[in-house]
Amino acid sequence: MIDRIRFTENAAACGLDVSGCIDALDAYAQMLVEYNEKVNLTAITDPEGIENKHFIDSLLFAAQPEVFGKLVDVGTGAGFPGIVAKLYKPQLELTLMEPTGKRVDFLRWVCGELGITAEFAKERAEEAARKGWRESFDVATARGVTAMNKLSEYCLPLVKVGGRFIAMKAEAAEETAEAAGAIKKLGGRLVETRSFTLPDSSARTLIFVEKISQTPPLYPRNGGKIAKSPLK
Repeated sequence: MIDRIRFTENAAACGLDVSGCIDALDAYAQMLVEYNEKVNLTAITDPEGIENKHFIDSLLFAAQPEVFGKLVDVGTGAGFPGIVAKLYKPQLELTLMEPTGKRVDFLRWVCGELGITAEFAKERAEEAARKGWRESFDVATARGVTAMNKLSEYCLPLVKVGGRFIAMKAEAAEETAEAAGAIKKLGGRLVETRSFTLPDSSARTLIFVEKISQTPPLYPRNGGKIAKSPLK
């Protein structure tokens, strides 16, 4: 499915050794494309797009030393970056959090096929954070277009004190600055950003937020309030 030589070379150019997981990633790509014909999982189905925008993007996150222990992938969709991270670092304790039932069905199936052990949470993050998942993870991540102040309210309540929320964004300097107040209210502290360039020249940024105190019981608010009135 994927071009193994191209993928290996592009990954190496990004400082990534994929020799230990390339077989599983190739199988994952094939299953993703086939399943996508009946359930909308991703708009990216060409091999090079999967290699760059799904796999290398996810691997750049997984390779960071702060990614360890109990990881929750919020709004994981088709399993990015969570499944890729687990294949790269098998020692991770992975929870895939996704509210859409058909996508959770895919996640269960593909993890079974790949021999991955994971917990599957068919939950919205703001609801999960009021249940047993609250402040229980070493690392929370989310990949998507939602603004950083909203992502922080979805994810930081899930992180234990001393843990990290690592957001996966494109270029995000402005919205990161705008989210400083929200991060502080939620018990976090912006640590740093790390920027990368994918093989297709797309910009990627990882935003590291440390959880320094418990999130006040007020947060997270319900999804409608988060969307309409983001924290400032």
